[in-house]
Amino acid sequence: MPKMTGHRYFAEAMRGYGVSHLFYVNTIIPIAMLEIDKVGSVKRVVTHGEKAAAYMADGYARASHRPGICLCQDIGTTNLAAGLRDAHMAGSPVIAITGGQNDQPRYRHAYQNAEDKSAWDGITKANYSVDSAARFPDLLRQAFRVSTSGAPGPVHLELRGNNGQMLDREADYDLTFEQRYTRYPPFRPEAEASDIKAAIAELNKAAKPIIVVGGGAVSSDAGMEVVQLAEKLNIPVATSLHARALMPDDHPLGVGVPGSYSRWCANKAVAAADLVFFIGSHTGGQVTNGWQIPKIGTRTIQLDIDPDELGRNYPNVVSLCGDAKVTLQKMIVEAGRSPQRAEWLEQCRGYVADFWAESDPLRNSDDVPIRPERIGKELGEWLPPDATLVVDTFHAALWTTQMSRMKAGQRYIRCAGSLGWAFPATLGVKAALPNKPVIGFAGDAGFYYHMAEMETAARCGLNAVMVVNNNYSGGVAESAAFEKGVNFAKIADSMGCAGFRVEKAADIHGALDKALACGKPAIVEVLGDAAIRAKRGWAPSDITAE
Repeated sequence: MPKMTGHRYFAEAMRGYGVSHLFYVNTIIPIAMLEIDKVGSVKRVVTHGEKAAAYMADGYARASHRPGICLCQDIGTTNLAAGLRDAHMAGSPVIAITGGQNDQPRYRHAYQNAEDKSAWDGITKANYSVDSAARFPDLLRQAFRVSTSGAPGPVHLELRGNNGQMLDREADYDLTFEQRYTRYPPFRPEAEASDIKAAIAELNKAAKPIIVVGGGAVSSDAGMEVVQLAEKLNIPVATSLHARALMPDDHPLGVGVPGSYSRWCANKAVAAADLVFFIGSHTGGQVTNGWQIPKIGTRTIQLDIDPDELGRNYPNVVSLCGDAKVTLQKMIVEAGRSPQRAEWLEQCRGYVADFWAESDPLRNSDDVPIRPERIGKELGEWLPPDATLVVDTFHAALWTTQMSRMKAGQRYIRCAGSLGWAFPATLGVKAALPNKPVIGFAGDAGFYYHMAEMETAARCGLNAVMVVNNNYSGGVAESAAFEKGVNFAKIADSMGCAGFRVEKAADIHGALDKALACGKPAIVEVLGDAAIRAKRGWAPSDITAE
């Protein structure tokens, strides 16, 4: 084993694991960062805040199917932990490396010192203390192993010393880097054959089955298999926000996004089903609109790589424990001739047609300020065929869910719940996909969180396009009114980006074209109507009001 400092080992490990970007706030392992420059294959992205670094690593991980790496010194560790909450909720393999404690100053009110390692316990799959240089290699390997295996998720490594000084020491380091864990999923376990047969039998005998696809199918890269199985069995498909782009909006079996951030047509279809097949879904409160859709007691099948999730919220008639992609491939082979279900498919298509008939007058409105329905429509129509759309939570997710139509080949990456996530995450996605169009979407309240990262984007050449629906209200006009003199486009220009301001709906496409072609990070500020609110999820209890 070669002898080197821990700093050099870190640089070699990042190269060995195929990491292309590090997202961090100075000053964590500063000598290691100089060693990173020597190995030459890893780019350092210094951010203006720890949460932004975590969000960038999260976006990078979801787009690249590789672990994202974020770092900070001891004083920033709880800020970084706050940023990892979204990766935890989304099941994203982010590895956070921070400074930590030393024995000598501990419990003595040392400057910037706090016992905060436990803050990571609830938001990570594993939370390790690295107390000696000799343990760094095996615990770093374990971090990659744990973050990518099974259901992906974040891992934390706390290095001894407030900025990781333990890496100053020379040691004999094992340069073993396990290539299996450089991407996820590293393993693809199959569900048992008997369970696959039982699931197919249940799907075939159901009169009104529906598939609900979750983020696990995205992690497994199982989009093609979902569509193939649905087509073979003539089953409609609803996609969670995480799985939004797995079923193109023009597919005749697609019914849209169900749950609380949803299209009502998808909720009505799921509520009417007599059997729901959840694929890679936690069956959480958002995708089920508070466990109302489907109602508890509906017959369900669930496919998940994590056995702890099977039957958690809905007792299953069949549970399938395995990777989504390979298990669906087995199901496709097992499936024989399926009932045509013409009446059921027509019912679901009727829901979808009625939704668009209701929505299109608003989607085509020329009102000034611009209606958000029109912004969603224009954004969806303009997106290039190979684009990735990265969206914030709340209204940004609602408007793009309801009003934007996704095409085959496009990707949709959404915030799991942390307002302000979208802009830094968009930059992380762009780092992972430098040669593809990457478009972010947020409201003004979300953009304000991390707008300082415009400087980071310009400095690091992360040429994404960020669309901001600026209605000067944060989506809650009755309780907040932001300063109307703020011009995000001008601020973007002053921070090294390109700014474009849009006041009329007819100008949205032209501004987006210019932003994508400008050769630098771009902010497209669209002046939206603050009075419009997106509809929240339809529930069966709403029938009495119809």
